Amino acid sequence: MNITTEFPYETTREDVRIPLPDGTLLYARIWRPLTDEPVPALLEYLPYRLSDWTAPRDWQRHPWYAGHGYASVRVDVRGHGNSEGLPGDEYDAQELEDGVAVIHWLAQQEWCSGRVGMFGISWGGFNSLQIAALAPEPLKAIVTVCSADDRYDNDVHYMGGSVLAVDMHAWAATMLAFVCRPPDPAQVGDDWKEMWLKRLEAVDPFIHTWLAHQSRDAYWKHGSVCEDYGAIKANVLAVGGWHDPYRDTVLRLVEHLDPAQVRGIIGPWSHQYPDRGLPPGPAIGFLQETLRWWDQHLKGKETGVMREPLLRSWISGSHPPATVYETLPGRWVGDASWPSENVSPVAYALQGGERIVASPQQTGLDAGRFFPFGNEADLPPDQRDEDAKSVSFEFPVEEAPIEILGRPRVKLRLRMDVPRGQAIARLCDVAPDGSSTLVTRGVLNLAARHGRDRTEDWPPGETEDVVFDLNGIGHTFPPGHRIRLAVSSSYWPWIWPQAGSAGFTLDADGSFVELPVRRHTEDPAITFGEPEQSEPLGVVYPVTLEEPRPERLVVRDVAKGEWRLEVDPRYGGTRVYPDGLEFTEDALETYTIQQDDPLSARTRSDWRIRLHRPEAAWDVEIETRSEIAADEHDFITSNEVVCKDGEEVVFHRTWEKRIPRTAG
Repeated sequence: MNITTEFPYETTREDVRIPLPDGTLLYARIWRPLTDEPVPALLEYLPYRLSDWTAPRDWQRHPWYAGHGYASVRVDVRGHGNSEGLPGDEYDAQELEDGVAVIHWLAQQEWCSGRVGMFGISWGGFNSLQIAALAPEPLKAIVTVCSADDRYDNDVHYMGGSVLAVDMHAWAATMLAFVCRPPDPAQVGDDWKEMWLKRLEAVDPFIHTWLAHQSRDAYWKHGSVCEDYGAIKANVLAVGGWHDPYRDTVLRLVEHLDPAQVRGIIGPWSHQYPDRGLPPGPAIGFLQETLRWWDQHLKGKETGVMREPLLRSWISGSHPPATVYETLPGRWVGDASWPSENVSPVAYALQGGERIVASPQQTGLDAGRFFPFGNEADLPPDQRDEDAKSVSFEFPVEEAPIEILGRPRVKLRLRMDVPRGQAIARLCDVAPDGSSTLVTRGVLNLAARHGRDRTEDWPPGETEDVVFDLNGIGHTFPPGHRIRLAVSSSYWPWIWPQAGSAGFTLDADGSFVELPVRRHTEDPAITFGEPEQSEPLGVVYPVTLEEPRPERLVVRDVAKGEWRLEVDPRYGGTRVYPDGLEFTEDALETYTIQQDDPLSARTRSDWRIRLHRPEAAWDVEIETRSEIAADEHDFITSNEVVCKDGEEVVFHRTWEKRIPRTAG
């Protein structure tokens, strides 16, 4: 990592309140170059608290952009951090409307040229795309990283029409804890407590809304730019990683947007900005690459960025299974169009007649983290145990490597004797020693086989063909290895099991897997600079003598036939900021299931957050508990929040709710 201290421009920083049309003030931090010449503005717009939670990351990039001649602006969403107002649902109409207003406000400032860019990762990448689809006139370009164009089938809620137990639960629980954090009196003054209590009264757990919409209805269509790609007028640089769950958005954006307005980059990365150097690498000079994008589209400079291939992708070399990789083998390739002329579908027929697929309910415990962040236990370990609980088909790689780029597809001929179930397909790279590395996977809720917007029970005893895609990937299978397709009927805790699910019969002779095989090309011109950032903020992480608990721990109760997965998401622990703020967060997710009972599935998430300013005698604490269970007819949710100011409990509320199981 190159830390830059000298820039073309000296810079200044100020915290301001941006007024919205209804009088609400949003808290913003602006880094600007010291120049009399108006410059373009860059906006990053999030609910994640710019004064503490994202501050270390913000310091890596916003001052860097300012030093290169841009006003770089970080804004807290309404009802979060130190912004006024009440929190709403994720990406709701108010959030997007506010974002448009912020863009117009920036464009009207005397220091702004009137041209605005927007960027972000995850939530900030989502709303960059969604606000671009509203087409505010000053917004000329965006950089969207690890984001989704489809809120239903490519977010944290559903996958293939099935409930994403692992992150439907975990992210709803995380946001419940996050939304309960108070404003900071160091920024908002003595009104902080009144603001906090008003927010707390408005809190409603997201899980209630998300589980109430189990099919792809109007709720999910809102904010899903795949409904109308043509609404996006800004130039779009879409960036993803093969170990991020949202990477397929990059493939769809380069396919559906005008090639004159879009470019895509997919690297080997997890759910992180590609310059941060977190596993898996290699990292790239991402800030320099985005500067080329901004200079081209906001300053009118010819940087050559639009002469790059439409899609630049990292194709990983074969690698042994591991839960973390510092750097993956592989190379960059470029494709001038998508779908690419370099990629052809090749079908591999499954053989062997009828096979019964009836996986035990704990199948999936070795799936790895849905959102890898670069931690030591994020990625899937050796898949041999999972493969043994599945029905597998193998295809030897003989004389030449087989390179794939894109989304594999399966067609499965199934017979099922119950109305509901799900099919999970995993593509693995099996080495000569028998080790099995997960390459990619896909899921289909069989009730959603005719469309994610409807629910159709399976006619018991009937045979049907179902077709679904696996997530996109770039990977090379070398000679001497085997390509393994593993099919299971359960995948806990990623996928919530269907009531009464008893597996299915797979007719292998009527089924196949189709791989997007890419002809080998040499692309030596595709290179990126070394990662570069501005000086770090200087956050201190106190050393503790306590033994950290495992990131992922699997516990088996042999007598009960019960399996429990405990996950520490490792978001940040305790840190001390240069202004004296002590910020502590601790979370534990627990997933339990009995191997023969789909109705035994349970999730629980416990959070504790403390914000403490010793010199100001400010000490607040938030504790939350979130649980989900289900019977045959309903999801059963339970949530609790306790907030303290010092030793005083200022807010305590529980929610108990039953939500009918429809598609889920």
